[in-house]
Amino acid sequence: MGVADVVYYTFHFQELRSIIQWKTWHAPVHERNPEKESVSLRVCFDFLDKTSRSFSTVIQELHPELLVPIALFYLILRGLDTVEDDMTITLDEKMTVLREFHQTAEKEGWSFNGNGPDEKDRELLVQFHYVTEEYRKVKPVYREIINDITRQMGDGMADYCKKAADGKAGVDSVKDYDLYCYYVAGLVGNGLTRLFVESGLANPALNQRLHLQTSMGLFLQKTNIIRDVREDWDDKRRFWPREIWSKYVEDFDDLFRPENREAALNCSSDMVLNSLNHADECLFYLAGLKEQSVFNFAAIPQSMAIATLALVFRNPDIFQKNIKITKGSACQVMLESTQNLQKVCEVFTRFVRKIHKKNTPKDPNFLKISIACGKVEQFIESIFPSQDPQALQRAAEAAPQLAKKAEDPAAIKAREEEKWDLSEPPGTNLRGKLILTSGVVYMMIAVMGTMFVLSCVMIGLAWLFGARFDVAVDQLTQRFSSQADTAPAQTLVNKYDQREL
Repeated sequence: MGVADVVYYTFHFQELRSIIQWKTWHAPVHERNPEKESVSLRVCFDFLDKTSRSFSTVIQELHPELLVPIALFYLILRGLDTVEDDMTITLDEKMTVLREFHQTAEKEGWSFNGNGPDEKDRELLVQFHYVTEEYRKVKPVYREIINDITRQMGDGMADYCKKAADGKAGVDSVKDYDLYCYYVAGLVGNGLTRLFVESGLANPALNQRLHLQTSMGLFLQKTNIIRDVREDWDDKRRFWPREIWSKYVEDFDDLFRPENREAALNCSSDMVLNSLNHADECLFYLAGLKEQSVFNFAAIPQSMAIATLALVFRNPDIFQKNIKITKGSACQVMLESTQNLQKVCEVFTRFVRKIHKKNTPKDPNFLKISIACGKVEQFIESIFPSQDPQALQRAAEAAPQLAKKAEDPAAIKAREEEKWDLSEPPGTNLRGKLILTSGVVYMMIAVMGTMFVLSCVMIGLAWLFGARFDVAVDQLTQRFSSQADTAPAQTLVNKYDQREL
């Protein structure tokens, strides 16, 4: 940790607390055991660490049934992407490799050394025989799914490369944009869903909900495209669809000119709106995941995406540099996203409200963005109502009695007379309290002050290491509250039962 980090976390103590909590308390649902793995499999996991900082950790905490298939699935798609990104490979060779990659990934000893020397993941393809060796050991039903997705993605990438060679690489319509995102991310969501269901770790109904699977991938990809707009522009790549940016500027390059800042921000909000429309379907998808490690694997990237979307919304920095959420914020999001669906919904609610707060009437998309934010919150409210039926019933029953007691003139008069009753001994009414000696008062203040400081220090340390005082308060409240009728709550649960998933 450098000096800049020390200064930053001095003024952002909550983020430091989140990092400490994640390092201290995070316990993987499943732990990979490298000692029981073959040499080739350990090499594969080494490449996983090198090629993916964001997915490597969650993949290695997956259920043992899916650990190796999904790790190899990622490496195969990373190899495919490495070929597609390398501009030093001739078009004919590239298209051949992309279209045949699903077959060559199963060939014993296959590797590829045709990448340029500066390609960052070149070594993965040079030593790809380790991947093929382990891939042939995977269950045939899993290989069939991975092969199918790899074939479709390879064909899509080859078609895109052909368009690029013909000078038609730009994304013109929103439909083209959705299709591109589907090939590079939506297909991954389809493949993962089939693996989840085949392993028995997800609701089989998800296989019939293709739009939910696709939204999981599109939400991530579209958010990344918005965030990386400057980096892509520097690399002479353009993924924002002409149908959107042409409403604000004449040429895509104009978005990066300071004099067009307001138009650029309005354009970026239009892109955010396009991505935000997938958010509620992502939450619906997560409700169908049965096993905790699979839920964590799917939920963490989605929560990171909504946090990133809130960061880039109407943020001029995206046109100047590549921006990311801080490490402390990421740890906080991961802590919340590895618990249950309700916690993930709370994460989405928090960041959706940040987007809504940053929304401005000057933006031509103001109304549409407000509606999109409301749609997400409405969906969350439908499955996790914010009002407790039992608490509402208790409050309704107690309100008339409290109101009657507060407004009773006789009770008010009695309280006033008791307060100033001089016949009572000192110390039992206001008169007695007012004549307490100053020495006793100062002593009490000193003792109470000391206890308060010590308590604050102890509570602060407990909070820093992750103590959940809100949970303790809720449990104490439930313990000492009277038992209420559970019928209203059961009625509400039945009303929002999600069995149809």
